[in-house]
Amino acid sequence: MKRQHISSGSKWEEIVGYSRAVRIGNCIEVSGTTAIREGELQGKGDVYTQSKVCLEIITEAINKAGGTLNDVTRTRIYVTDISKWELVGKAHGEVFGLIKPATTMIQVSALIDPEILVEIEATAVIS
Repeated sequence: MKRQHISSGSKWEEIVGYSRAVRIGNCIEVSGTTAIREGELQGKGDVYTQSKVCLEIITEAINKAGGTLNDVTRTRIYVTDISKWELVGKAHGEVFGLIKPATTMIQVSALIDPEILVEIEATAVIS
């Protein structure tokens, strides 16, 4: 099967050796996504805004790989403060409320930058 790599253009992709997303066959896997656009964290101190930006970036990656949000079957959400779950959940629900993918939300002790409050992954299967 053909392997398609989707790049965000981040310098970290080459340094760390990853892609924003990878499509093999009808499956798209989107890497852990934070709210960084053009090297700048969006929504500093605001987990809701950061979640929305993560989901926008994920949507763009899935679209570049030939899929749509309706193809998303699973998301994984990593937060640094689980007490803010309702704000993260609100953002997720605004995007996936009718699609209802399987999901998991986990509190982690830290993400790669202390100002990053949330990181989201996604899996999509194109039917």
